[in-house]
Amino acid sequence: MPATDCFIKTTCPRDCYDACGMSVRVRDGVIQNVMGDRGHHVAQGKLCGKCAIAYNGVFRDAEKRLSVPLRRVGKKGDGQFEPVSWDEALADIAARLKKISDPSTIYHTHYTGTLSMIAGGFPGRFFNRIGATEVDPDTVCNKAGHVVLADMFGTSLSGFDPEQIANTRCLMVWGANPSHSAPHMHSGWVKSTGAALVVVDPIATGTARLADIHLQLRPGSDAALAFGMLHVIKQAGLFDRAFIEKHVLGFDGVEAEIDAATLERTAALTGVDAALIEKAALAFARGPSLLWLGQGVQRQPKGGNVFRALPLLNIATGQLGKPGAGFCYMNGTETRGVDAGFIAGSAAASVSHMDLAAHLNDPKKVRALFTWNNNIVASSPSTKAIRKGLAREDLFTVVADLFMTDTAVYADYVLPAASFLEFDDLIFPYFHDTVSAQVKAAEPLGQSLPNQEIFRRLAAAMGFDEPALFESDGSMIARLLEQTSFEGTFDNLKEVGTARLFPEPRVQFEGLTFATPSGRIEVRSNRLAEQGHPAVPMAHADEAPEEGRLRLLTPAGEWLMNSSYGNDTKIAAQLGPAKVHLNARDVARRKLAQGDIVRLSTKAGHIDLAVNISADVPEGVALSHKSRWPSLTKGESNINILNPGLRTDIADSTAVHGLEVELLKL
Repeated sequence: MPATDCFIKTTCPRDCYDACGMSVRVRDGVIQNVMGDRGHHVAQGKLCGKCAIAYNGVFRDAEKRLSVPLRRVGKKGDGQFEPVSWDEALADIAARLKKISDPSTIYHTHYTGTLSMIAGGFPGRFFNRIGATEVDPDTVCNKAGHVVLADMFGTSLSGFDPEQIANTRCLMVWGANPSHSAPHMHSGWVKSTGAALVVVDPIATGTARLADIHLQLRPGSDAALAFGMLHVIKQAGLFDRAFIEKHVLGFDGVEAEIDAATLERTAALTGVDAALIEKAALAFARGPSLLWLGQGVQRQPKGGNVFRALPLLNIATGQLGKPGAGFCYMNGTETRGVDAGFIAGSAAASVSHMDLAAHLNDPKKVRALFTWNNNIVASSPSTKAIRKGLAREDLFTVVADLFMTDTAVYADYVLPAASFLEFDDLIFPYFHDTVSAQVKAAEPLGQSLPNQEIFRRLAAAMGFDEPALFESDGSMIARLLEQTSFEGTFDNLKEVGTARLFPEPRVQFEGLTFATPSGRIEVRSNRLAEQGHPAVPMAHADEAPEEGRLRLLTPAGEWLMNSSYGNDTKIAAQLGPAKVHLNARDVARRKLAQGDIVRLSTKAGHIDLAVNISADVPEGVALSHKSRWPSLTKGESNINILNPGLRTDIADSTAVHGLEVELLKL
């Protein structure tokens, strides 16, 4: 009889707000193609361009996928390996780990290669058991925002429910670019109602071009702009004094700064027309209004201060605790009543990604390194120093990945990881208040294994016997689902793909209770003051770049998901050669022309890029998108080579958008 196709519902686990439902067509156990699920409330039958290519391309390419464990036989970085059995690889890894007397010198790096709950978290149990040091994953992305929002509100992970768009009159998107980082939110959500769309971004992004108002501010002037808007709102008599009196601690500490932030002063600091500032401020104040806090906006030297300043717009106008109002950074599992901390547990010790390069070059600090779910050569700062550290013959390195990445070529052992299409897991999107099934659609390629199974087997090779190190996927999935309002088993969830967990859109901070020491919103922070930070947020704006320099912005591009997909040939064709996008005036001032090759330099390194003249980029700014694979790029480096590890004012997080570069025509 001819083979028949079956269709399996699953979910995209990438680092994206959309968390699209997918339909996988399978014949005789072999995936034929991966599509958007027509019944999914976000995907509506269509995947974004990059996922549609990669999931039907490199993710199913047996020649590019890793399929057997590999052991290094050549010089580190040369990519010379021989296949070995799992038993042989794990036995040797375990033996070498046991020889390390100080387990804190065993480092592990990970991030968002997959955001499914078990594959993304369970390996932490192994590293916590041995006492390893975690390289704090959020410090390469969004740690500053998390720390200050948790300090002010008691949590950074309970934002507005996106379904509240139906009840809002104004949506303000500050420092996020949904057109690249949340494609379905860009095309189907931000303008889905009659709400006014205000976008605050130095770049005229695709989403900014949809906006009713675009405030194209100078990079680093976000806090000053927020205070200027607060000045307008106060002058209009739109502060909610009753809300402030009852629910806010320390707001009086910012009143003088608000009074000083006149429209004229704010326009001068930010480069934004005063009339536009006033229009946007009043639209937000009259509400109800939603504020989307983008992760990119806190990746600057005063990123912590910025994220203390922006929510003042909600606080001053009482835009919390009611339908159609609120702010959102990310929505954690807590919005669905789930405590997922048991999956990974707590790290024994941690360091910042901003310190990783230096530590890798210190044999006393790091004797062994595991990397899983990330590609540090492409994504971490101080690329030259990272490579130098990885090249140490006395550094024992293990990489678990789907592909032979720029990091994996330095490994002593490379362990083949299964893709999300090859095992069951659970996904709690970080935007929508839903729960989704990640469903196995095919067997793992070759001998590849899910992350969690790799570390179960390594725990056994170490001789460990704690039950938590061997807990089954089914057990953990059931424990997570039991905490939700979903009435059914994982098998039931697999049938629907994604389940909404609230009959009506959730209201952020309903009841207006806050998990802070005072039980109120704490604008004044004694905790931060004791650490040497200002007690309250300030109307700060960065100084302009030094003469002849440009402020470099390196956000996500349209065709990559962090560094994922960079090795797909069709994605590479979409990317084209690496470019730096410049304003026409900056190009003319430097006597450049379209397509000229220029060298961008910092103290950390340099990179040669082709000039592209763009009206989307303001004067004084250089734009170049992040995360290309260095080995697949001319010069074998990506834009991250320019980043020496610049860090934020709070939380030792990345301040990559604060870099200033010199530009020289070649």
